[in-house]
Amino acid sequence: MPAAYDTYDYPSYWEGRDYEHGSEVIAIKGFLEKIPKISKILEIGSGYGRLAPSYLFRAKKTILTDPSSVLLKLAKENLQGENIKFIHTGIENLPNKIRGKSVDVAILVRVLHHLDDTDKAFAIIHKLLKDKGYLILEFANKCHFKATFLEFLHGNFTFSLEIFPKDHRTKKSKRKGTIPFLNFHPDIIKRKLEEAGFNIIETRSVSNFRTSFLKNILPTGLLLSIEKFLQPLLAKINFGPSIFILVQKQTD
Repeated sequence: MPAAYDTYDYPSYWEGRDYEHGSEVIAIKGFLEKIPKISKILEIGSGYGRLAPSYLFRAKKTILTDPSSVLLKLAKENLQGENIKFIHTGIENLPNKIRGKSVDVAILVRVLHHLDDTDKAFAIIHKLLKDKGYLILEFANKCHFKATFLEFLHGNFTFSLEIFPKDHRTKKSKRKGTIPFLNFHPDIIKRKLEEAGFNIIETRSVSNFRTSFLKNILPTGLLLSIEKFLQPLLAKINFGPSIFILVQKQTD
């Protein structure tokens, strides 16, 4: 059965999004600086390998997984190296593909918003990580500044307190059975991570200037310089549309 992204031109989606891509690379590299030694990195939902160059240099072995055979084929064509392994699978089947407690760092970026069961996903990752292993997680932020401001203008003054995820699919697309597109409240994700056996190390607010206006008037390099400085600070108020969290697996 074809995966959802088998029929979607995902590489084209990233054309003209150098700022968004660069923002995510900044967050990942910033987290990696806090991890002293890495033997194996696992990226779940790696797509065509867009983010891999930002972390390949840190690991002796890297595993890229994705449910889309089309995207994984592109990743194989784009990335070369004997230390890279490609596995065609969804997250639910990872325990059958990768030995438990064998991964130092797991990376999950732009994937969580497509998962109905975040608890199951965190449990699987926890099982795959070594004791004191790390997870770099990204999720779409339900209560980012723009969304909260617009809800306020419409008279919803308690929007930032509403904990349930928001599905951005239209009613028509839901009827067609398309995959979820969920935005999450940061407090809920943090609570779920702690319940799954993770300690939160650092949080970053990412893609804070994701507006056509700013991207059209300011050079990408300047925007990314400001972004790098503000990511940790703006995380305190859940400002950006994307939240990155670095967590560490608790010892058994």
